[in-house]
Amino acid sequence: MFFAIPLLIVALGGMFSERSGVVNIALEGLMIFGAFTGVVFIGIIQKSGAHIDGQMLLLLAVLIAGAVGALVSLAHAYSAINMKADQIISGTAINMLAPAFAIFVGRRISEKGTQQVHFEDWFRFDSVPKLGDLPIIGDLFFKNAYLTTYLGFLILFISWIVLYKTRFGLRLRSCGEHPQAADSVGINVYKMRYAGVIISGILAGIGGLVFVIPTSREFNATVSGYGFLALAVLIFGQWKPLRILFTAFFFGLLKAVAASSSGLPVLKDIPISSYFYKMMPYVITLIVLTFTSKNSQAPKAEGIPYDKGGR
Repeated sequence: MFFAIPLLIVALGGMFSERSGVVNIALEGLMIFGAFTGVVFIGIIQKSGAHIDGQMLLLLAVLIAGAVGALVSLAHAYSAINMKADQIISGTAINMLAPAFAIFVGRRISEKGTQQVHFEDWFRFDSVPKLGDLPIIGDLFFKNAYLTTYLGFLILFISWIVLYKTRFGLRLRSCGEHPQAADSVGINVYKMRYAGVIISGILAGIGGLVFVIPTSREFNATVSGYGFLALAVLIFGQWKPLRILFTAFFFGLLKAVAASSSGLPVLKDIPISSYFYKMMPYVITLIVLTFTSKNSQAPKAEGIPYDKGGR
């Protein structure tokens, strides 16, 4: 869950952007911005000695991470939609800016002058009453868990409803498939694409914090390539929420095996370096994309700037 849920949230964010017609490879940078600001907020509150419930603090940090992700994504939206800039270059710029920003600011606010931002884990709960006692399911979902796990499933459910059961979702998908036709019936393509990019920024920012909280006690200006891995999950999941869910769990399983290979009796006795297992998620990503790219069902207008006056 610790590895799969961030992939799920960030890939769903990428789905909204690309379904609207805007490629967003800036997911990695948006995750870093969201994780950094969320962790800094948590650190400030913890050092202040304020008496606040851990779950409430986590939710406030999630809101801040999402807001910062949305704010940064506006730069990508303006470049791609209004300026009609190359969307890959615009996203790459954010990916390059994010770690530099986190390192620079981290060193300025750190008492030791280092870039690491430390925080205490107030957020894990040992077991959910009654639900934690359920066989199999209790151990998987309701023991040694974080609130962010349930948040991920909630985001999945809401994303599916919004995309397929609302007028907004239909209009968003139409702008990614045939923006000229959408414009001809009065849909503002620019606004819908802005909405898609902003939603992707919110979810990527949240996903960055969700990735850091269960797996570390400090933030070091990186999310370990998770933004790019989320893009692979998005593509392999064919831009569909339920497929993205299963793909996220597949890649999350690979990451979990890589992280715990030295402690698994089946694997630790095999004379293979632990680095091999750490490489596997990314190697399999390349293999999967190689064999599935021809059957990709990407939105037809994805990555193509829309010029209302140039129809």
